[in-house]
Amino acid sequence: MADIAQSSPDDRIRVAVIGASGYTGGEVIRLLLEHPHVELAFLSAERAAGATIGSVHPWLRNHPRAAGLSFRPLADLADIEPVDIAFGCLPTGALPERLSRIAERAKRVLNLGGDFRLRDAGQVRTHYPATAAHPPLEDFAYYIPELSAAVPESRFISLPGCMAVTTIYALYPLFAPGEPLVGDRVIVDAKTGSTGGGRGVGEPPAERSGNFRVHKLHGHRHAPEIRQALADFTGAAVNLRFSTHSLDVARGIMVTAYTELRDGVAALDVKRAYAKAYVGRPFVRVRPAPKAPQDFPMLKAVVGSNVAEVAIAVRDGQCVTVAALDNLIKGAAGQAIQAMNLISGFPETAGLPTTAVSP
Repeated sequence: MADIAQSSPDDRIRVAVIGASGYTGGEVIRLLLEHPHVELAFLSAERAAGATIGSVHPWLRNHPRAAGLSFRPLADLADIEPVDIAFGCLPTGALPERLSRIAERAKRVLNLGGDFRLRDAGQVRTHYPATAAHPPLEDFAYYIPELSAAVPESRFISLPGCMAVTTIYALYPLFAPGEPLVGDRVIVDAKTGSTGGGRGVGEPPAERSGNFRVHKLHGHRHAPEIRQALADFTGAAVNLRFSTHSLDVARGIMVTAYTELRDGVAALDVKRAYAKAYVGRPFVRVRPAPKAPQDFPMLKAVVGSNVAEVAIAVRDGQCVTVAALDNLIKGAAGQAIQAMNLISGFPETAGLPTTAVSP
């Protein structure tokens, strides 16, 4: 393998991507190739060890900074100088037993997988049994850049799940600290593209193409994450019903959340709450008073960007919130790089796209 670690400017940080052959790992690489302050020091993939980046991710093969980059087994991490940040992009269940080796060579670990998001031991056993068998060396801080009060000091940071964070963006202003604007009963219908299941999902394209189907009506592992996050960020205990469906698209998540306004709450109160919650947040955009269907959040407005769109519609005491984002960028790789920027003192927007790709 060609040595990735060339001489670098003083303002660059050294980064490792662990599990770099999957969709999320590939997206982290793609975005970091354009990042002005990052040196890609190590890219791991066990089954693809020795392969070039372009042979595994053909969409990256023409980038000039990708020339000569290839994957290495995780064991080789011990042979390089320590990195500033390691992005954990491994499939669920794979990180816990590898964490100690990564932590020895990384100053910080940003985990994009679900293993260390939940704190309740029973929920961890149910949804992340590998985590229960391999508890972390230290607690993982759960971090959403727009909502967390400060950058965590912890070495280990977990980023939210893609459908979870879309839902959290949709609901947070309604329960923001203070008097909640809605009752505690919330119904969420979430729809996701095929990349949400990872590169190893074996669903035949012929069965997904032209189809729209149920994914999971009960028991999705993002539901306890949403409850936990809303309790942490707002103090509210939400009675959540969370169901998911699979879309015939590669990327994108659309969430529709249904709530009932408390007595005395007006539509203007809701509008002000959303404006206040996301003012100054470059990657969460509240759509102004949507009137036509195309005014609401939609996949073609966000896919390819690190932007989440949110809109509200209130009538007769009923509040419907719609949120959309790209699951691989704002729901995963982009959010992690946004966190890296804030941790490292870079501009929050560095290396991150704000416009979508269409058609």
